[in-house]
Amino acid sequence: MFRITPIENGICAVDGIYAGAVKGGFKKDDYDVGFIRSQEPLDIAYLFTTNKFQAAPVKYVLKKGIKKTNFILANSKNANALTGDEGIEDIEEIMAYLSEKVKVDNPLMSSTGVIGVRLDKERIKKAIDKMDFNERNSNKFARAIMTTDSFEKEIAFEVEGEFGKFRIGGVAKGAGMINPQMATMLCFITTDADIPKEDMREILKEDNEITFNAISVDGDTSTNDSVFLMTTRKAHYEKEAFKEALKQVMLKLALDIVRDGEGATKTVGFVVTGAKDEKEAKIAAKALTNSLLVKTALFGEDPNWGRIASTIGASGVECDEKKLRISFENVLVYDRGNILFDSETERKANEVMKKREFKIYVDLGIGKGAFTAYGCDLSYEYVKINAEYRT
Repeated sequence: MFRITPIENGICAVDGIYAGAVKGGFKKDDYDVGFIRSQEPLDIAYLFTTNKFQAAPVKYVLKKGIKKTNFILANSKNANALTGDEGIEDIEEIMAYLSEKVKVDNPLMSSTGVIGVRLDKERIKKAIDKMDFNERNSNKFARAIMTTDSFEKEIAFEVEGEFGKFRIGGVAKGAGMINPQMATMLCFITTDADIPKEDMREILKEDNEITFNAISVDGDTSTNDSVFLMTTRKAHYEKEAFKEALKQVMLKLALDIVRDGEGATKTVGFVVTGAKDEKEAKIAAKALTNSLLVKTALFGEDPNWGRIASTIGASGVECDEKKLRISFENVLVYDRGNILFDSETERKANEVMKKREFKIYVDLGIGKGAFTAYGCDLSYEYVKINAEYRT
């Protein structure tokens, strides 16, 4: 048995982790260039976007084959994506400048923002000049990586059991271009758990499938999606306790991203059960999170269950209308070929949809496959935000 207790300070809840940010002038008046640092190199595991146009920061890490690092430099407002070899060369120049200011070991960079524009190296160098590398302010770092986000996303836990105790903390950014096929947005997780190297990527990848890989805001996969897990190895470790704590960190951050979806007014869990297998359950659940017709119905608070059924049928999974069941929370609207959608049922379903957060249940009645995906509605504000993104 073990106990997971929320604590303060995000990634800096872990002893030996420093983080902070400065105002580099990329945003009008907020932090936009941040760092995570440790005295000693940290073991690191990561997952990156499956978008074939991977951004320069992703290519840089893969090119270098980085397994340990003691410094991550992060910037917002510029993704450094589709910038060719020059994008990687810009990172190398910035890292060389950084090494003149502070002790670094295999430093890496993480970027988010507009695609197709090279980094303003001189402005980033000036930002580095202003950094206090002994700062321990997770919240400032969380603010620095925000783009269209409306709030900071961070969490930390202390985990204690018969094995001893360890700490884990995370920060993330993301509100748009969210349709992960490995991870999404940018996420940085620190811990002091003494994780065996072989467990780091295994557990990260497994927990990722049911957290970041289970969310969608708009069906678009970014060029920069990254999740980093770093450990100081200064505390105890127990595999099941760590796996659960990491899942809770990632799920909280993932749901914050959906809650903060650009223009979103609803956060909805699509719970698919009874599929032929887990793979088909995931296909169906993800189809529901990405359907524009479903998302607009959510925004209009319209319990149009026909759109749910149609999306499931179009997803290609094995299904049968005589085995299908659809519920809005506990309001059953379709039951194995029987339409239960009278005026009273519609009223009750509409009441469910007025909530800020709720679940829609779909039982395919075929097998034992199950998966829950998380999505949001599509509002007028989403169009406005993205129509004006570069301006």
